[in-house]
Amino acid sequence: MKRLFIMLLIACSAFTTVSADSAATPQKKAKSVVKDLEGIIAFYAKEGSETTSITKNPETGLIESSVRIVPFTCEKEDLWAIPIGFRADEPLSYQYMHLQPGSTELFDLKVVTNNGQKSKNVRIRINSKQEMWFMCCKNPDNPQLRDAYAIVWEETKDNHVAGTVFMITSLRPDMYEKNMSSAGLISDNQNTFTIDGRVGYDLNDSLYVVYMADSAEELDNVADDAYVATMPVVNKRFSFSVQLDKPKVGRIRTVMPDGSLCKLWTNLDFVPGETYRITTHNGYYDEDRDYEQRVGRQSGKSLLNDVQRRGVDDQSGEAVVADAVPVVGGNTDARQDWRNSLAPQYQKQLQLKSEVIRMEIEKIMANYQLIADEMEGLRDPYKIGTIFEKNLKLNKELDKKFQDIIKFAKECHCPASQMPELYKEILKFYTEQNKGVNEFYKEFGYSRETKAARKLQEYLTKQTEKYLKDLEKSLIE
Repeated sequence: MKRLFIMLLIACSAFTTVSADSAATPQKKAKSVVKDLEGIIAFYAKEGSETTSITKNPETGLIESSVRIVPFTCEKEDLWAIPIGFRADEPLSYQYMHLQPGSTELFDLKVVTNNGQKSKNVRIRINSKQEMWFMCCKNPDNPQLRDAYAIVWEETKDNHVAGTVFMITSLRPDMYEKNMSSAGLISDNQNTFTIDGRVGYDLNDSLYVVYMADSAEELDNVADDAYVATMPVVNKRFSFSVQLDKPKVGRIRTVMPDGSLCKLWTNLDFVPGETYRITTHNGYYDEDRDYEQRVGRQSGKSLLNDVQRRGVDDQSGEAVVADAVPVVGGNTDARQDWRNSLAPQYQKQLQLKSEVIRMEIEKIMANYQLIADEMEGLRDPYKIGTIFEKNLKLNKELDKKFQDIIKFAKECHCPASQMPELYKEILKFYTEQNKGVNEFYKEFGYSRETKAARKLQEYLTKQTEKYLKDLEKSLIE
């Protein structure tokens, strides 16, 4: 089964892409996390122990906060889906944290009510023995609210755990603190610029350096060793603050494990009295769109030059345009020329579609790894069957994404020479899954318990036949 995971990892690499600008799409709900936490509550909650409170604005009647706290007990293995769900929904979050047992960091969450005039702290992680998964997302229905999801647990005895689920919606503290500050209700240093950063799920960076200059030209000529500060990463978070008397330009670079500087960097406008919230990823970053529109690169006030405003730069001085199409092989120049010929809004759409595909494939891969782990452990037929059922459902959802990006590529006049390569990569992913299921049969055999695996393999075979026909058609065209 280890071989299965390796094969899928190779297949997935063809679909790795940069993150898309999702400004054109509404905020989505963290469905995987919500589903997993609701499942824990439904099956393992301590009877009569749930605490729920709701606060509404007396003038408007709208909900300002909803706090649901549910203690539970279960076997440790029953929590296997929690890491998968949080990692799957991590791109939707603006705050994300995972603390392992042994970490001394405790954690409280601020809940704001009464139009920002009142707040209280809810204790989430209360001791170093607990494992914690936590994330905050913008509420999909009301931009003034944020949704916070957390689960903590600690081992008790006989491989059992005791924990608590937190599902909390409240007014966004950052928004109301900013409003109160501007109204003179709380003190604020109007000259401080701050970087509030976090490291994405796909990176293990431990240190960043910051550069600062008065102009774009000066920033382009800054020496590698002329950084003004370091930003150590602690629990996937990093930060930097500086007092400014006028707007400046700045740059963030990663320090690699061997002490060298990454060839990629991120340029930002440094504006007094502002905070830039950024999440770094492998070859790209999630920008602070509100910041960029108000005072940054989309505001008309940016001090960065045209190349610097385009995104992540490299040492050539040119903006990096990473592969946004799940295609390898073929005529690279033709693929690059086509991608560059697209209008910016279509390039962003292509990036978004590709990123969604990559995320779906990662979910499928993670599930196969769980099967591999179970095969080396207790070999629980029910758990194995449940995971195969999940992957059947995920594959069906993934096919919709494949069809969508194929349609998009055709509508945007993707070169005919590139379409066969797209079908080949899709076929490769289905073929490798089929091989993996065959490996499973060698270990587990054909039995009543493998019904879910057989259904998945039947679907994979059907999909392979479908895309083989599409490939043959594209070769003729």
